[in-house]
Amino acid sequence: MTEPALILIDVQRGFDDPEFWGPRNNPGAEANMKALLDAWQERRLPVVLVHHDSPKPGSPLRPGQPGNDFKPELDGARPDLVFGKQVNSAFLGDVDLDAWLRRRGITSIVVAGIQTNFCCETTARMGGNLGYDVTFALDATFTFDLPGVTADELYRVTAANLANQFATVKSTKDVLAELSRDRSAPGSG
Repeated sequence: MTEPALILIDVQRGFDDPEFWGPRNNPGAEANMKALLDAWQERRLPVVLVHHDSPKPGSPLRPGQPGNDFKPELDGARPDLVFGKQVNSAFLGDVDLDAWLRRRGITSIVVAGIQTNFCCETTARMGGNLGYDVTFALDATFTFDLPGVTADELYRVTAANLANQFATVKSTKDVLAELSRDRSAPGSG
């Protein structure tokens, strides 16, 4: 098994605008994203930061706007790769993520970030389709209500969509416990 890359998707300040996005779920998501980032950096494992560069007028995620900047939880991050995208999948961004991972022999990824049911789910699905061993850190994601569907419902449906098909869905606590076990196993590190 190769060392897993952490892919943090769209952890941007523009998602802090409730007037634009509406009600969200999982208020502890950012703390879990930070816990993952800290663990990866402490172990010198690969970290990828992806930001959404919206081309839509009025979007808080447009390049050059304060909302395009990463959230404070990523302050001090030392990523191995940072790039933008204009679509849902991090595999279809300004950098060929698949090629970057393969050049490094990385076959395992952990996906976290914003939004659960859009960019995070799409990246996990595509990663699974490309043959990666994908772990989806569900509680290190959040999303927003859509008409007729709550954020919590979307969160649960994403977990069901991904489980056993495209990714293994885990809590941050379980991801970190597995990472600690793997790193302390004989012959590791």
